[in-house]
Amino acid sequence: MNDAVQSVRSLVSEAEWEQRVALAAAYRLVAHFRWDDLVFTHISARVPGPEHHFLINPYGFLFDEITASSLVKVDLHGAKVLDSPYDVNPAGFTIHSAIHAAREDAQCVLHVHSLNGVAIAAQKEGLLPISQHSIFPLSSLAYHDYEGVALNEDEKPRLVEDLGTKRFLMLRNHGLLTVGRSVAEAFIGMYFFESACNIQVRAQAGGKDLSRVSEGIVDAAEATWRQVTHGSGAGVAWPALLRRLERIDPSYRT
Repeated sequence: MNDAVQSVRSLVSEAEWEQRVALAAAYRLVAHFRWDDLVFTHISARVPGPEHHFLINPYGFLFDEITASSLVKVDLHGAKVLDSPYDVNPAGFTIHSAIHAAREDAQCVLHVHSLNGVAIAAQKEGLLPISQHSIFPLSSLAYHDYEGVALNEDEKPRLVEDLGTKRFLMLRNHGLLTVGRSVAEAFIGMYFFESACNIQVRAQAGGKDLSRVSEGIVDAAEATWRQVTHGSGAGVAWPALLRRLERIDPSYRT
């Protein structure tokens, strides 16, 4: 499918192109870590600039097929603002558009239906403080009750209210979502969120009592994150992930 993709690099600003490359990388990495669900979830990123324009996947592409040029530029209503031969799924943009509109810091919204994430989203207690991985999402975690497939516009205010200023959202019975000030931040956040869910599923399968991390450690998690990353946050791991993609398949950059 990607053989037919025409480069849009000459049609967009350098800042937009850089955002396109980062977002395409995130799609490829989601596929690499097997968090994708065929073609049915989305990662969106705001286009740098004064307009409220966003990049999202062409509907029907597998995540490991997505390139910087195949991403579709849309407005807050999911309507295309740059000519593209590819369709988008407006219903899939419902959750994303609500968050982008409400949060200026929501430069990237990453949503997955990973098996471990949905398994924990189906549990009444949700994510438990039972691993080092869990303390980072737990330090900024909100929940939103399931209202069916996200098709209805009237769900948006409830979702936004539930999320508030948090960076992690567990959509009950549905999946996981992260909000990032960059594509890198949203992706690294999802790595810890999904890993914590994976660990919890395995720990619970052991059938023994689980040891919980203290509340004080969870409360200090954001400060701990800044310390262990030397203040660079997601930037400490993102370049390494891009190097991995370069070794696997650098076509995401086209």
